[in-house]
Amino acid sequence: MSAYLPPDALDRPFDPKEFNPEVLQGQYQEITNLLLASHCGIKAIKTKLEILSDEMQIQDQRNPIEYIRSRIKSFDSIVGKLQRRGFPVTVESARRELYDIAGVRVVCAFVDDIYRIANMLAAQSDVKLLLVKDYIRNPKPSGYRSYHMIVEVPVYFSNHSEQVRVEVQIRTIAMDFWATLEHQLNYKRGLDADGEIARKLRACADSIAGTDREMQVIRDMVDSLDPPQEGLDPIKMMAKVANIVGTPAIEREKEGR
Repeated sequence: MSAYLPPDALDRPFDPKEFNPEVLQGQYQEITNLLLASHCGIKAIKTKLEILSDEMQIQDQRNPIEYIRSRIKSFDSIVGKLQRRGFPVTVESARRELYDIAGVRVVCAFVDDIYRIANMLAAQSDVKLLLVKDYIRNPKPSGYRSYHMIVEVPVYFSNHSEQVRVEVQIRTIAMDFWATLEHQLNYKRGLDADGEIARKLRACADSIAGTDREMQVIRDMVDSLDPPQEGLDPIKMMAKVANIVGTPAIEREKEGR
């Protein structure tokens, strides 16, 4: 469960039996509640992003979000991170100290889409922005680039509500390509940060970042060639909306005329 999963992975029933309740001294129910809240926090953020995606498809005639993935930090990762940081290995400690138990990754086509989506999400009245780490303007020494946000959203249960923290990572397709391969190559190997492999990975990251910048320039040039739209065909617009919400009957009606 430590890797990012396909978009439907969290729709499968959660099975708490895969976790060992003895490790946290009998806090079995607390562990289950923590992971349930994380699961629901992810669903809340994904819903917000999907709504923004639908809106931008209609308003801009272009969807900047290529895909969304999500993950819940594995039980072993939670325990390991608490131990490495010197915190008590308890559910309460995990709730208080760890910001990335729930994670959502948003992959975009272009760099400026990243900041646009981040700003729109942070501007929502029930989203509390806790922390931003911009590894695009300030890449990690390894070459890693991505935009990280820690946000807090309300989750409503049958008899109470909780504020749930979710880490949102937003990056381009190219950044995601590099990060995925770097993780596979470097995972648990502890490569020398000054070694030849690390230098080659940084060079690839810089090359990919240059490609991202060039693609942004090309897209801006293409956009400048498009004439302003003085008016849209209302039938086509209604058909587009219908297709987005899953009811393409309007388009079929037009075709039958």
